[in-house]
Amino acid sequence: MTIDIIDLTDPEYANLSAVQMAMVRAAQGKKNALVADAEKEKEDLYDLLVSNNFARSSVFEKAQARIDAQTEEKVAVVKDDLLYQLAFEGLSSDGNEQGPYRYPENPNYNLAPPQRFLVVRSYYMGLDADAQSRLAAYSMDTLAMSYLGEYYATLYDLLASYCD
Repeated sequence: MTIDIIDLTDPEYANLSAVQMAMVRAAQGKKNALVADAEKEKEDLYDLLVSNNFARSSVFEKAQARIDAQTEEKVAVVKDDLLYQLAFEGLSSDGNEQGPYRYPENPNYNLAPPQRFLVVRSYYMGLDADAQSRLAAYSMDTLAMSYLGEYYATLYDLLASYCD
């Protein structure tokens, strides 16, 4: 996936956390869907105009400009939302009165479940242990069960797949 929703240099992308990178990818997916929908709408309009012998009129150019402007507005909203989320994640990643957010010492409950999944996965993948030890440690982690909810089984299956 080419990421062009925001302009960051390679070092800036490298400094993004897994949660922030997931936010960027989700926003890029929304942008790609909006652009694809706009292209489809323009194609459908062109087909309609051709079928009615109206293809060489200025109607298509004006409609195309309207569709492009609407798409740019929608993409700008997605981009602004992404920038807000990245800024909020940067602020909330600092921590709270109990100290900096780190799993499992001080988990961040402000994160959405998919982001929590990424945090816990990063924690367990960062352990200096073999795959069996990671899986055993994860299976005894009662905090992960409540913190991840429905994603607990998904991460368990992922860690188990490394044991094969």
